Amino acid sequence: MVGMMIGRLTAPTPVELQQVDVLAGGLVVWFSDEPKWHGELVDGTLGLLFDAKGKLQNGQLMLNGKNVNWRLRRTDGGLLLTLVAARPLRGDWAGAPQDGRWRLQVNLRE
Repeated sequence: MVGMMIGRLTAPTPVELQQVDVLAGGLVVWFSDEPKWHGELVDGTLGLLFDAKGKLQNGQLMLNGKNVNWRLRRTDGGLLLTLVAARPLRGDWAGAPQDGRWRLQVNLRE
């Protein structure tokens, strides 16, 4: 019993997605702490996989006057953020600690 209590106290707190902010030409994704993550551009679609928990979300943003759809969904590996448009996307992403949280900014271009 004591071992279980110590295990819970020393177990890492799961990283949680806190919010998604839509910018012109990108997104800012906020987490409680830095998650393990991986990003790829595949056939003009951007995908970022986070080892985190959070609620499912989706929306649109504008890139050069055209819509880009984004969606957060759960997978076996964590949360998957996908960005898709009618034309191939390119982009870059970078994360850093800010204000006691972790911020990932995704910048898109055609």
